[in-house]
Amino acid sequence: MTLRSASLVLATLAALSSALPAGAQTTKTLQPGDYIAAVVNTDVVAASEVVRRIAALRQMASQQGQAAAEESLLRKQALEALIEDRVVVTFAREALNKIPEDELNRVVDNVAVQNKISTEQLRERLKAEGLDYRTFREGLRDQMLVERARDNEVPRRIKVSDADIDAWLEAKRESLAKSGGINLAQVLVSVPEGASETVVAERRARAEKALARLAAGEDFAAVAKAMSEDANRAQGGEIGLRPVSRLPDVFIEAVKGLKRGEYTHSLLRTGAGFHILKVIERQGADSLTRSVQTHARHILLRISPQLTTETAARRLVEYKRQIEAGEVQFEKLARDYSEDGSAPEGGDLGWVGAGGFVPEFEEAMNALPINGVSGPVQTRFGLHLIQVLERRTVDIEMKQLRDQARSALREQKFDEAYKDWVAELRAKAFVEVREWLD
Repeated sequence: MTLRSASLVLATLAALSSALPAGAQTTKTLQPGDYIAAVVNTDVVAASEVVRRIAALRQMASQQGQAAAEESLLRKQALEALIEDRVVVTFAREALNKIPEDELNRVVDNVAVQNKISTEQLRERLKAEGLDYRTFREGLRDQMLVERARDNEVPRRIKVSDADIDAWLEAKRESLAKSGGINLAQVLVSVPEGASETVVAERRARAEKALARLAAGEDFAAVAKAMSEDANRAQGGEIGLRPVSRLPDVFIEAVKGLKRGEYTHSLLRTGAGFHILKVIERQGADSLTRSVQTHARHILLRISPQLTTETAARRLVEYKRQIEAGEVQFEKLARDYSEDGSAPEGGDLGWVGAGGFVPEFEEAMNALPINGVSGPVQTRFGLHLIQVLERRTVDIEMKQLRDQARSALREQKFDEAYKDWVAELRAKAFVEVREWLD
């Protein structure tokens, strides 16, 4: 199961007095004193929403230690962001079936449970904050529609060819080879510094004789012991396992593409002399055909105007404290508070190999020991608390390997495909800006 199967976005009540989630503001009526900033398809953007979005942009800049843009630019950015929100919302409303009332009721009930209040108390809290309950429900409905529209439309726009997969696998092999270790054996026929052409020719002939013995089927170690002038010849020329970074670049380049047990079929010339190299062992590149799978579970909190990143992080830190203190089980917190489809199973994600999760999640998960619990981990889905339950190493068939590559490539292309989709919707939409921006 991948994180893309995460369930719908659920708003919380951490900041009910702030703006509702994107698409949540009902547009059939405007508050007294408010006015229409833009008309988008069958919807409108209220000026009050622009003001709230500007405040959010200022807060974001402050949190990142950056100076906010000028007022006129912020206003343009805020209005354009709200127009894009409405473009997606109106598309989702028209393209998808309506959300059944019983399903929406379960979402509202879940919001109340997350905030440890009853549904009736939720109504009262909304009323006390001056927020209309119907507007709140419609905002959640829009969120559900938007996520479903995104998951329906964006993946089909992502194309991954066999050539893309081949290139990804080759790049992965090279990356793993460079970051891993390698054990080489060599036959070295030395050439003195400043040697004459005659001496060089004699040395080359000796090295070619060694190459001919290997071609005739003799054991590499036996030839190395008999003919190599390397200090390791007594060990069959074996240099020993070393990080790739500690071996000469010319050696790494010469054995590029060689599998375990294979040797170079042409002589390599360096300042030391003539070399024949054999790959005894590779560490790193072999992980393409041997995969570590992880059995993990998580708790997901979605970020929204009602649940800031800071508030969500504090909640997850407290959950981690409770788990490590033995006050509550991870799976209970996941069932009660996680906003992912895995919540009913206690956040269990099953066995997943490399590339099964978004990179930020996978990196944090891989750094954990068995039974270890992470701190808050941020991805585009929200903030996660992760626990690793088990690990195992399995052989990977080529089909599985290519499927992993395809999954990783689709993940890499998702954000760009989403932006392209929104841009196309924006270009086709009816948009009338009524607010003076200059």
